[in-house]
Amino acid sequence: MQTTQLQRIHLIAVGGSIMHNLALALHQKGLQISGSDDEIFNPAYDRLQAAGILPASMGWFPEKITPELDAVILGMHARSDNPELQRAQELNLPIYSFPEFIYQQSVNKQRIVIGGSHGKTSITSIILHVLQYHNRLFDYAVGAQLEGFDNMVKLTEEAPIIIIEGDEYLASPIQRVPKFHLYHHHIGVISGISWDHINVFPDPKVYREQFRLFADMTPKAGTIIYNQDDEQVLHICVPRNDLVKYIGYTAHEHQVHNGITYLRTKKDDIPLQIFGEHNLRNISAAKEVCRQVGIKPQAFYEALKTFKGAARRLEFLGGNNFTRIYKDFAHAPSKVKATTEALKKQFPDRALVACLELHTFSSLNKNFLPQYKGALGNADLPIVYFNPKTLEHKRLPALQPEDIKQAFANDTIQVFNDSQQLIQYLESLNWKNHNLLLMSSGTYDNMDVQSLATSICQI
Repeated sequence: MQTTQLQRIHLIAVGGSIMHNLALALHQKGLQISGSDDEIFNPAYDRLQAAGILPASMGWFPEKITPELDAVILGMHARSDNPELQRAQELNLPIYSFPEFIYQQSVNKQRIVIGGSHGKTSITSIILHVLQYHNRLFDYAVGAQLEGFDNMVKLTEEAPIIIIEGDEYLASPIQRVPKFHLYHHHIGVISGISWDHINVFPDPKVYREQFRLFADMTPKAGTIIYNQDDEQVLHICVPRNDLVKYIGYTAHEHQVHNGITYLRTKKDDIPLQIFGEHNLRNISAAKEVCRQVGIKPQAFYEALKTFKGAARRLEFLGGNNFTRIYKDFAHAPSKVKATTEALKKQFPDRALVACLELHTFSSLNKNFLPQYKGALGNADLPIVYFNPKTLEHKRLPALQPEDIKQAFANDTIQVFNDSQQLIQYLESLNWKNHNLLLMSSGTYDNMDVQSLATSICQI
């Protein structure tokens, strides 16, 4: 069903990063949009408020669900006993998960889905940047904010292709299958596989199986593009279907000079505004996708020069002649290791202070913590922070500093569970020839990281 046939849509759990972008996209198309959530944080709060579609009150209100609604879109952060969901089921209203809805709106388009435990946001963002640079017509759905894009969801009738960041997490509380299984891709990417989401996939083999299923869903004449440097990916991307094109990629050839990474190409060396071997693999993946939709290599490189990166992916917060401060969304072990290694290699003559917040269910689980062994090995001063309130909220047992040091196999780790004490400690350090990396999918208990960066630069 196309959006031209829909007029009134209600979103349950509208405050999510991708859900509020969908709400904004549909509102801008002129549809009547309503939504509910039990809590909404910025930037979603301000953006929904500016559009006039912020819920008047936080909470769930079954009376919002009426027979006049054409569809209900259910976010993953709602529960299966959500009163609005139950009311929609009683009324037999059409209920879609986010990926189901996106598929329904793109059923007549070429669907390009970027999957992987890490790198998928950056790969998707590079592709979007290149396509926009060359004025190509395309739709998209991606979780992170990207410079040059107001919303991170776009659905039109005209665009022949759609670029989708394909999350492996569950689609909704009543549709417990990975999101990326529901997009039915024509071109698929697998950037890497590293066990995550243990609350849903308690065994690494079960987790890896979701990617095998994704690869096997590639249709006749479809394409699967995969990271051939990742051992887990190689296990599942075995060319076994003659009707599917398999394309492996590796890190792009490059060199680093005075803290700037240059891509080596047949014509010129291309200066980048991003860095790290993981990003050089992301670039190779994006280049292969763009090639499949008609963007030639030189056109790709031309656009790449102006790519500044996705929000919270090695995002530069500030610096001076002696120090630079970055923040990154890294939270899973493979992401933490790759990001830390990238910053250390880019500035080998500077000491690296790497601070990781344990925030996700997996990262705070004592059974999963050993997966972080060596993840902060490239840091000269490794720091781990966690908020005891987050453990309570997720109903997990308390953590002790020794638990973390033992799991990371690193006795030098400084452990904090009070964000103010962490700030005071960081501000007490000598930052000459030191860089700071802040990694988290959370907020360090609402720490103002920009103010911290400004303070450090003035020390």
